[in-house]
Amino acid sequence: MYLERINGPQDLKQLTIPELEKLAEEIREAIIEVVLGKTGGHFAPNLGTVELTLALHYVFDSPYDKIVWDVGHQAYPHKLVTGRRDHFHTIRQEGGLSGFLQREESPHDQFGAGHASTSISAALGMAVAAKLRGERYHTIAVIGDGALTGGMAYEALNHAGALQIPLIVVLNDNEMSIAPNVGALARYLTRIRTDARYRQAKAEVERLLRRLPQGERLVELSHRFLDGLKEVVYRTMIWEELGFTYVGPIDGHNLRELLETFQLVKTLPGPVFVHVLTVKGKGYRPAEDDPFKHHSAAVKVPAAPPSPPRYQDVFGQTLVELAARDQRIIAITAAMPDGTGLLPFAAAYPERFFDVGIAEQHAVTFAAGLATQGFRPVCAIYSTFLQRAYDQVIHDVCIQRLPVVFAMDRAGLVGEDGRTHHGVFDVAYLRCIPNMVLMAPKDEDELRHMLATALAYEEGPIALRYPRGSGVGVALLGAPRVLPIGRGELLCEGQDVALIALGATVLPAERAAQILAEKGIRATVINARFVKPLDRSLILDAARECGCVVTVEEAQLAGGFGSAVLETLNDADLRVPVLRLGLVDRFFDHASQASLRRQAGIDAESIAQRTLAFLAAQGRVKAGLSSAP
Repeated sequence: MYLERINGPQDLKQLTIPELEKLAEEIREAIIEVVLGKTGGHFAPNLGTVELTLALHYVFDSPYDKIVWDVGHQAYPHKLVTGRRDHFHTIRQEGGLSGFLQREESPHDQFGAGHASTSISAALGMAVAAKLRGERYHTIAVIGDGALTGGMAYEALNHAGALQIPLIVVLNDNEMSIAPNVGALARYLTRIRTDARYRQAKAEVERLLRRLPQGERLVELSHRFLDGLKEVVYRTMIWEELGFTYVGPIDGHNLRELLETFQLVKTLPGPVFVHVLTVKGKGYRPAEDDPFKHHSAAVKVPAAPPSPPRYQDVFGQTLVELAARDQRIIAITAAMPDGTGLLPFAAAYPERFFDVGIAEQHAVTFAAGLATQGFRPVCAIYSTFLQRAYDQVIHDVCIQRLPVVFAMDRAGLVGEDGRTHHGVFDVAYLRCIPNMVLMAPKDEDELRHMLATALAYEEGPIALRYPRGSGVGVALLGAPRVLPIGRGELLCEGQDVALIALGATVLPAERAAQILAEKGIRATVINARFVKPLDRSLILDAARECGCVVTVEEAQLAGGFGSAVLETLNDADLRVPVLRLGLVDRFFDHASQASLRRQAGIDAESIAQRTLAFLAAQGRVKAGLSSAP
């Protein structure tokens, strides 16, 4: 077993190429065993980068040399050879290794990221730092062809080409992001991958020369000619035009070729672009045959009971239903057609479906342009990814009061993907923008009605946030109907405390009210539905009746829903005690959604305990009834 002998990148340098090839097999076996059998997580991308990882760590000297992985979801082999082998079975588990890169986890993790297209910018910053300090380390950015659809990558390439300082950009080209790549750039890369002119010419020239006297020497001399031919074949390449020396395409699973290439690249001055061809899912046939399906894997639970439909699927099915009645509806996603539930829409209305690639900024302004012409664009973008288009939301949509619908999947705590993917900031970052309407459904049925409400709203932009995973199991009743804008829902009435909850916290608040009732505390429960505009009259009436308020949200407390309620009470000069429950001022790590909600104190039991403690502190219940939160 070679993997057992690898405690750091320096151990790789003691192996021969055949031994490295055996190690590559063992790494794939470890990934298959852990990810498929124990933890779940990103699967096919990691199988495709095994040889590339070994070659990089063999040729370069991490952590002195800086290897920056874009996103990090293809860096499981990197973790295995940088001292984390014995903890690999904990990946994405609470208290275990992150599924992405984290600087505090290892000195070999040069840059943490969970969003795509950042690696070249970060690596360029490190390369400039080396120049300013007079140091001589190499800086390498490893970016996938999917991430290369993001505009930020080209901003960095443009800057690097202008600076002309040493920087190595490795394109891991497997023709995939999560879904198949889209756009002109993807087609361009495909032409490069399949262009056999150079290789055919090289093989033909060598075959002819070997027939002549001193053929081997002539073959060697012909390399100069072939280099010139290569320049002709690839003379229009965008990388050269951007100021990079282009090297490739290289077989990303041929260790000898990779090692020779990186040894050469180390000696080249200025920025270099290395084009590496890999197979996503390499070594596991089902993943090779369907890398889209196997991008991420979940551990199968035997005989698991059927779950309620996922929010994303309810959203997608409802959008198809509404689009059948309204030809103006357009669906837009940023490389997440499956994750956002839009595959049925794409199949039903391909001419009205647009996957723009990993380009959230473009998606939002593209939607704004459609809206100016009377269409009803729906931007289905994860909450955490919409952060990347904040300027476009403000300048291109809200200022112009354009009726764009933002469907924010994965709002709230997302679980094992961790700190970069929790969609917990959208309430705060959207409710402060003029002209924006923001709402959140309490269950999957209400999501359907809110989508219908959003598409019926013509006065400006409107956003709805909904959580990751399965719904709560309610029946989907009747056709989607339009809800009154800014109107909440009174679920039950009491006189002791008002629990005002938003979205995914409504059901836990109802359960908390039941726990409180067992202790003699009668709670009013309100489903706020809208963050902006708030149902002022419903909230003020409940506050006056109960004399104290508890707000609950699965979002950041600073500037969030509870803050909006406080502002409403203050504006009405209504002075009542308020307890805000939500996410405190820190980043939450990876764990199950249930565990994270307990940590945040927004599960039903925590809401009840913290409410009791709050009421006891106010002298509204006997201290013995309360328990410490």
